[in-house]
Amino acid sequence: MVPSPPAPLLAGRVALVTGATRGIGRATAEILAAHGARVAVNGRSDPAAVEAFAADLAARHGTETLAIPADMADPKAVGAMVRAVGARFGRLDVLVANAGILGDGRLGMLGAETVDRVLAVNVAGPLHAIQTAARLMRRNAPGPGGRGAIVALGSIVGTRGNVGQALYAASKAAMVGLVLSAAKELGPDGIRVNAVAPGFVETAMTAHLDTAVRDRLLGGVALGRPGTPEDVARAVLFLVCDLSGYVSGQVLGVDGGMAL
Repeated sequence: MVPSPPAPLLAGRVALVTGATRGIGRATAEILAAHGARVAVNGRSDPAAVEAFAADLAARHGTETLAIPADMADPKAVGAMVRAVGARFGRLDVLVANAGILGDGRLGMLGAETVDRVLAVNVAGPLHAIQTAARLMRRNAPGPGGRGAIVALGSIVGTRGNVGQALYAASKAAMVGLVLSAAKELGPDGIRVNAVAPGFVETAMTAHLDTAVRDRLLGGVALGRPGTPEDVARAVLFLVCDLSGYVSGQVLGVDGGMAL
């Protein structure tokens, strides 16, 4: 007897993924759509690319999608983005606050504009998104996993630091504080809030690393290989579905044992 395929984990739910046109965000939007979610995808730099990805996602997974170009550093744009999801779908069940930028540089070389931009995108942007998303999620009827699930993308450097990444590390450490506080505040409303903290993952943000740096980083990974965007996306899927219905206020490392 041929076993029936497993039921989609997110059938009937609506998800918003920020920074969804490449890397971890793109892989996350893919896996959420594959599991039955209607997905709103956000990107900033190329509105046409956001539209094209949303259309392709809908065609391949047979689900409804929405493209929302918006700059996460603009509070008004972030609020409008979440409200657009509510206007289109009537609800929001999942927020994945993935959009982020690096802003690498040693402390003495960091300019004020770079500092302001990184903190605006990596800290203020997710904060405004969580604020607005929570208002929409509170309208949902409670289910096995609560009224909604929020996952923010942190980083291993947010807890361990790294030379030349003080600004990025500070922004990701702030993300952890945001997630822990939001989990406590929103828990009584039935909204779960967690984070994933990737280690060395092969994305456009790490493509610039030279061979020596790559080898040094891989030398600290117990599993002996870099992560993939799909590795992180699967962890996000777990945290937003009912399998993790009693999990909130956690930072899940997805680093192949890099933080041991």
